[in-house]
Amino acid sequence: MRLALLGCGTVGAEVVRLLNEQSADLAARIGAPLEIAGIAVRRLGRDRGDLPVDPALFTTDALGLIKRDDVDVVVEVVGGIEPARGWLVEALRAGKSVVTANKALLAEDGGALHDAAVEGGGDLYYEASVAGAIPLLRPLRESLHGDRITRVTGIVNGTTNFILSAMHATGAGFAEALEEATELGYAEADPTADVEGFDAAAKAAILASLAFHSRVGAADVHREGITEVTAADMASAKAMGCTIKLLCIAARGTDAQGRETVSVRVHPAMIPLTHPLASVGDAFNAVFVEADAAGQLMFYGRGAGGAPTASAVLGDVVAVARNRLAGVRSASESAYAALPVRPMGEALTRYHISLDVADRPGVLEAVAGVFARHDVSIATVRQGPSGGGNGDAVLVIVTHVAPDAALAATVSELRGLDIVRSVASVLRVEGGL
Repeated sequence: MRLALLGCGTVGAEVVRLLNEQSADLAARIGAPLEIAGIAVRRLGRDRGDLPVDPALFTTDALGLIKRDDVDVVVEVVGGIEPARGWLVEALRAGKSVVTANKALLAEDGGALHDAAVEGGGDLYYEASVAGAIPLLRPLRESLHGDRITRVTGIVNGTTNFILSAMHATGAGFAEALEEATELGYAEADPTADVEGFDAAAKAAILASLAFHSRVGAADVHREGITEVTAADMASAKAMGCTIKLLCIAARGTDAQGRETVSVRVHPAMIPLTHPLASVGDAFNAVFVEADAAGQLMFYGRGAGGAPTASAVLGDVVAVARNRLAGVRSASESAYAALPVRPMGEALTRYHISLDVADRPGVLEAVAGVFARHDVSIATVRQGPSGGGNGDAVLVIVTHVAPDAALAATVSELRGLDIVRSVASVLRVEGGL
């Protein structure tokens, strides 16, 4: 079985190393040896150290490599939308099997790839696109196919999890924790995709598509990052027996007309320390799956890095290579349900709201009246001095479950009250607190 490798960066180099180190075992598992037919790169002259590969295999002509008749499987670890989309559609339409780690492309236009795979009769596998080496996507699309998944909640970005874990452990602010993450190599020089939630949103779209048999794209995902999470927010969470995590949440539900829909969102949220996801620290990932028959399942491990991602890539390579030798292909995309995505305003959630207010009689009654006007029920209220020495007070309110639009409207009206000096923070609450 001959492979075309597109990309030879951190992940691509690890794929080459593992292919070399485990060649005998891989051949035994597949029933035929794996050989690299060529490696497409941007620059031929780049120093690649002691990478165990013949330099003659490198080329800058990715499309030419894909079109070669002796290529059976195309492995793409370049990333980005274009030119990767054109390359993979070409490969799939030509009947070649494709293994990709490209979460952005799958979330942006996964439907085009699936359609091309059906047209050409090849396989499309992408385990490495979400949560690195954690075996997650194949259980969702194969092992749990006989069940009805109701909710997927996950920590799927290691950079933000490291930052928030550091803030929880040390009391540091966001900027300090990000600086530490950068120094340790957990954060990129430009961390925007991570800290603003774009990376997690792409993964949430892929998870929702598989879990609910519907095409969900990145544009369907409500996205908020962690840049506004403060040390005070984390301290408030700890005082409530909680921590803050950037969560991707995909859930089935019904809309106002009673139609079955899905809600897909990414945002920071408070979760109780007793929740299984609360103990996921450092740069680790974890995904919590709830299904009717299977109940609650947890998938945990390293969600990024060259070696873990390459492990997932090679797992897919073995699967598609065995299929090709047997003359079969995997099941096609399962998108029969075609469930619509609910707007964020209809998502049911809870809010933790911290208000700086005037410390005088009637304030709590006025604040409670705002919640009542928007049909939002208050679960708990804590009051204390503001700490500014100006005689004001702090109200910390946690709501019961309500539509997000009603909660947002409540906060908007609170901002306009004369008695409210400021809305210090607003965070969603998940996990049954």
